[in-house]
Amino acid sequence: MAKTLPRPPMACAALVPFVLSLAIACGGGGETSKFVVVDAGDASMNEFPPTDAQIVFCPLCESGAVGDGNTIHTDFPSAPVLDTPDGGMSAPSSSAQLFGAPSQGAQTGGPCLIEPEIGSLYPKNWLRPRFRWVAPGGENLFEIRLHAANQTNDLVVYTAASEWTMPVAMWNTLRMDSDDVPMTVSVRGGVLAGATLSGESLGSTGSIGIAPVEAPGTIVYWTPTNNTALKGFAIGDEGVTPVLVPGQVQEYTTGCIGCHNSTPDGKFASFSSSTNNWQNGFANIQAGMTGAVPPWLGAAGQAAIETTNMGIHTFSSAHWATGDRIEISVHDPVDNGMAELVWVDTEAQNAPAMGILARTGDPNFAGAPSWSHDGTTIAYVSTNANKDGRLDDGEADVYLVPYANKAGGNAMPLQGAATAGPREYYPTWSPDDTIIAFDKASSGSMYSNSLAEVYVLPSSGSAAGPTRLVANDPPACTNQMSPGVTNSWPKWAPSVGTASGGRTFYWLVFSSTRDPYSGNTPQLYVTGIMTQGGQTTTYAALYLWNQPEDEHNHTPAWDYFQIPQAPPQ
Repeated sequence: MAKTLPRPPMACAALVPFVLSLAIACGGGGETSKFVVVDAGDASMNEFPPTDAQIVFCPLCESGAVGDGNTIHTDFPSAPVLDTPDGGMSAPSSSAQLFGAPSQGAQTGGPCLIEPEIGSLYPKNWLRPRFRWVAPGGENLFEIRLHAANQTNDLVVYTAASEWTMPVAMWNTLRMDSDDVPMTVSVRGGVLAGATLSGESLGSTGSIGIAPVEAPGTIVYWTPTNNTALKGFAIGDEGVTPVLVPGQVQEYTTGCIGCHNSTPDGKFASFSSSTNNWQNGFANIQAGMTGAVPPWLGAAGQAAIETTNMGIHTFSSAHWATGDRIEISVHDPVDNGMAELVWVDTEAQNAPAMGILARTGDPNFAGAPSWSHDGTTIAYVSTNANKDGRLDDGEADVYLVPYANKAGGNAMPLQGAATAGPREYYPTWSPDDTIIAFDKASSGSMYSNSLAEVYVLPSSGSAAGPTRLVANDPPACTNQMSPGVTNSWPKWAPSVGTASGGRTFYWLVFSSTRDPYSGNTPQLYVTGIMTQGGQTTTYAALYLWNQPEDEHNHTPAWDYFQIPQAPPQ
């Protein structure tokens, strides 16, 4: 039986010591907040807290109402899951007795959880969670325990493998029932010999969560492994699909494709190719039309596009309609290393189809532009080290310049991302244009710099400096450190999500070399960023386990790409 009580005049924090038979959902304040009380036998329902009753949870008391916190769920089975991995040893039926109470075993030295990273936040539509760990020598039986505050049972899994993936059906109920609810994950291991478990030890433990919003769109990324190609997937896909290979490009013959972006309608990829020193081009990426030349590409526009050869190029949805299809790119007009920002009218049939965008006050080279979604401002890298479109070793700061209908204007350093000394580069606008993410490295070439880390700051600048993402850091138990794992090429999801309590959620994809299972080659990660009341909260990184781990996967782009659906793994 459930009864609803008015919110008592006490802080949620004061209720936490009580446990087990009273379920509470601490809402976002005001008249809508409720306390749902499960009848506790002789408990009096006329006082709070009820006598002989105890409190189970108080989810997200400070950050707003929770997803389904008013109900206790049974998405997790009451009995432990005994995993039988393909081709591997089954966990024995006595596993629970062998491991004993959750706190049993040495307090340190157990398995190191690398998926999910402690402190990570899942988008609500994420692919089902995979739990993966690195075990100290000799451990061959493991326990995974997942506690969600509004679930009757803990999920307990025993396995002889070093990973376990949650079944689809379980994930589909959990992500709906326990989004915005605190969760704790832990893993421990031991050495099984016959019927005896020895060397039992506790490993990683900490908080994870499911966001109350989804991550939108499609990610297309570049891999140079086994012939250069673009591959992609929608969020939640368990596989990836080929998007574009050089032989499909119909605009011209190319042997390699590199830096890429999407047109704002998601139908075409723009890219750099190895042809004529990395000239740019376009190709359709829709199913059944892969590689086709865009029908709107004019003769002069095509010639101008193929002249630009200095790496990253950018578009804005505010300037992508018939009669106004503009690309911002980087070009060396006199071939002397003086890279300039240029606009290109891709529809132009006759010259001039390209012109220099004025950057008054900035005498340096320009590189890696990113155009705001409202079409008013371009963020770019002001540098003395531009090499064939790749940013080399030298000074680099993030600058902003107006578009002003192709005229440009005064170029200004972005406060907080234009510090003398460190390299600050690869700026990218959030989908609502309020935040800019960028890379920062203390020294060295900016191209694939192992010291790179991802930062964010308001697009208006900040005297306090940028916010360093928690996602830069690999799990501490891996003994890897950042700087040192090449956190690079950040790109935002194409839209934001909003939730109760005035929260706004953003998603960011980047590449990193932290994955021990891939031999520390570049792999893709996603992280969440939440803003509320002027404060920014960042989360640990989520590994995308649908990507081929034996390939180098990096330079992602995230948009509403209209690509074929990825096949299941």
